[in-house]
Amino acid sequence: MPSEQKLEQTSLVACDCGQVAIELQGRPILVSECLCNSCREAASRLASLPGAKNILTSYGATGCAEYRKDCVRFISGAKYLREFRLTARSGTRRVIASCCNTPVLLELKGAHWLSIYLHLWKNGSRPVVKLRTMTGDLDDASILPSDVQNLKTHSLLFYVKLLGAWIKMGFKNPTIEISGKIEA
Repeated sequence: MPSEQKLEQTSLVACDCGQVAIELQGRPILVSECLCNSCREAASRLASLPGAKNILTSYGATGCAEYRKDCVRFISGAKYLREFRLTARSGTRRVIASCCNTPVLLELKGAHWLSIYLHLWKNGSRPVVKLRTMTGDLDDASILPSDVQNLKTHSLLFYVKLLGAWIKMGFKNPTIEISGKIEA
């Protein structure tokens, strides 16, 4: 019988112009939409860059698939990657493909996973969102669809899945090198 790793899929995603291509091994840890204030502010600011698209859903969420860092490989265009932080002291960095100003991923300081933005997948192959988090940051959460759980904050399951992924990684935390910064 083939090993579990061989049964899992490989996904290829890319920025809008195709210069930055990423290979994702296996299934995501979790697929979610975040409605926290910082994700919504960052998406809004990044949408103001020349040629950039708005990555927020119609109700203001940013969709991501969380992958272990050791399952993410940049196939091409790593030289175009730039980091964006809401403030100089922000622990969260968003990574942009500067060739076309496409948001690519989000990385929390010290995290062993990367949140790959869902808009990078073509619609037919996009991972399915399982839950929404941080709905407590909204003034009116009644605008949200009821197709998945709408959680006020992160759930225990969210943290259990992340811990499980870290255990599978042997408690390692690979570094993702980014060569520059971008202001928005």
